[in-house]
Parts: sequence; structure tokens; C-alpha cells
Amino acid sequence: MAAPRKYPDELRERAVRTTGRPIAHVAKDLGIHKEALRGWVRQAEADSEPFPVSTRRSL
Repeated sequence: MAAPRKYPDELRERAVRTTGRPIAHVAKDLGIHKEALRGWVRQAEADSEPFPVSTRRSL
């Protein structure tokens, strides 16, 4: 069983939306670790990217 999340989903969403500023500043303002926020931002970016089109050729 996975451990419960330390931060609520609402805080994660708000933090990711606020990243027009430096990550370290946003993290300090919200009282979270900057590396936690950096990971959330990277995950949000990965989730928002469309799936790559297959480059495999049919034979």
C-alpha cells in the first residue's frame, strides 16, 4: 500500500499554476520543498504533452 501524500492535491495544483515565477520563490511562499515543486511541474508538463506519433514504417 502506498504512503499517503504529504501535500493535498489542491496545493499541488495551485503550486504548479503559479510557476510563472522562479520555482524556489513559489516553494518558499507555499512552505514546500523546491525539489518537490520541481517534480510536480515536470510531471504536469509530461502529462500535458500529446503522445508522440509513431515513426514506425509499415512494411
